[in-house]
Amino acid sequence: MEKQEQDGLLDGEFKYKKNIDGTINKRVVICTHCSKEFQFHRSNSTLKYHFNAKHAFVGAAASPGLRQTTLSERRPLGKSSLDKLTDNIAKWIAKDCRPLSIVEDKGFADVLKVASQDASYKPPARSTITIRIHELYETEKKKKEEALVHTECVALTGDHWTSLSNDNYLGVTAHLITEAWGLTSFALTIMKTEERHFAEACAEQFQTVARRWRIEEKVTTVGTDSARNMIAAARIMPFNHMPCTAHILQRCITVSLADSGFVTALAKCRKIVGHFKHSPANTAELNAEQVSLGRKQEPLAQDVPTRWNSTLEMVKRLIRNQTAVTATLDKQKHKLVLLTPPEWDKLQRLETLLEPCRYVTELLGGEAYVSCSVVLPAFCHLRRVMEVTDEDPAYVVRFKEKFKEDLASRQEHTNYAWLQIATALDPRFKDLRSVPKTDREAVWTTLAGMLHEDSPRRSHTAEEGPAKKRLSLLQMDSDSESEEEVQQDRAIQRYRAEPCTALEDCPLQWWAAHAGAHSQLARLARRYLATPASTVPCERLFSVAGHIVNKKRSALHSENVDKLVCLSNWLKDE
Repeated sequence: MEKQEQDGLLDGEFKYKKNIDGTINKRVVICTHCSKEFQFHRSNSTLKYHFNAKHAFVGAAASPGLRQTTLSERRPLGKSSLDKLTDNIAKWIAKDCRPLSIVEDKGFADVLKVASQDASYKPPARSTITIRIHELYETEKKKKEEALVHTECVALTGDHWTSLSNDNYLGVTAHLITEAWGLTSFALTIMKTEERHFAEACAEQFQTVARRWRIEEKVTTVGTDSARNMIAAARIMPFNHMPCTAHILQRCITVSLADSGFVTALAKCRKIVGHFKHSPANTAELNAEQVSLGRKQEPLAQDVPTRWNSTLEMVKRLIRNQTAVTATLDKQKHKLVLLTPPEWDKLQRLETLLEPCRYVTELLGGEAYVSCSVVLPAFCHLRRVMEVTDEDPAYVVRFKEKFKEDLASRQEHTNYAWLQIATALDPRFKDLRSVPKTDREAVWTTLAGMLHEDSPRRSHTAEEGPAKKRLSLLQMDSDSESEEEVQQDRAIQRYRAEPCTALEDCPLQWWAAHAGAHSQLARLARRYLATPASTVPCERLFSVAGHIVNKKRSALHSENVDKLVCLSNWLKDE
């Protein structure tokens, strides 16, 4: 038996070495795959080891004793692996706004079978995924509640949204600065509302959200648009109101365009863009013309009144494709009134005017960095850009003057005092160059008063007995400065003596490094710098909601909409 095994080994994978004279040397064998020589002493252990280690997958017809054992099919997944896979499917559905019904798709099941290498695997049921999503929501909600517990100040933004199924929702986002001086923002809710949007109802809705998250005493500001009902609701609520500065800027642009010489040129632009947007054949001809001119194929953009910066985008694309558009229209029969050379020049000037506004709008719409302290410097920059020059034609002069006039009137209705303090607490802008010279000292005086109100001594006075409290109040109202007031003035002076940082530096990183040296002001910085300058975070929340409540999912229950939107927002950075 042993001899047969050896002979099979030698005949199949190894062979005896031949001497020079043609005789066979049975003491040396050679591997038929790699030609390596081995000493052979009637034992094939070394030969087996070499074959299994170097040539395990060669020779399908080889002896079973010489081949490495392989499994043709993996074992079924264990319970822990199944639970982990189910949890990840639920997380993927919530994070990427996928429909729950995707687990019932046959193609999805086939993909999972291949990925898991388990032909018997079946995706979890729709009800199971629903349960896991609810559990995931509760887990992530506890994390957000813990973050809110460990902060002193929370800023909110909110707005209303109407879904595809004609249901009204209130979206609310929270913004705070962590103990490590990191700016954090996340969704609190997208709550279905059935009342009409009267001021009292809107105020009650915001306060309900604050009560549910137990942050009534921590809310500093509520950011909304400048609708009349929201402004009236802000007067009712016990929070500071922060009108959306991005909305304000866009209204200034709309009003200025309506009262300038750009109206006729923009109307022609909309007609030309519509000519191509509404006809695939016209679009194909434009694309062919772009290719023939050696330009990138680029569709034209139609402006929308509710879409910020869309007018600028329409103008920019038309200017970039002026040659292709003109050549295409020259080859077609149409009833369009084309733009004249002076009107093309108007569009060039309009692009120059609107480009700074686009930059400021995008700057104020960020939520990953401090934006509230940037409002006044940004508005100051726009006023300088809109200064009239001798080279400006009459229609540009009208646009600039109207823009500055409208911006000044709308700026009066913002929370100007809050913006001033936020600017002063930003080490990039604490020189207050964006504030009129006559108001700068008043800002520091107000800041000193806030330090006095937040001082520990003042808080202790409120807890003292009536007699001591009256004596303390008499001392506070005297003309002579107390030691505490002197220290507060020194704290302000020390902060003002610090050099301003570069514009690209992060103010929160500066405060993280200097919080110990300016401990009193650091507390105010957490309060004021957490406020966003716009309600763009809420608009982003509605964009996510629009992906979830689509035509195929318009019957989603409002509770599921709330949880899915919040989860998608909470999991976006993971």
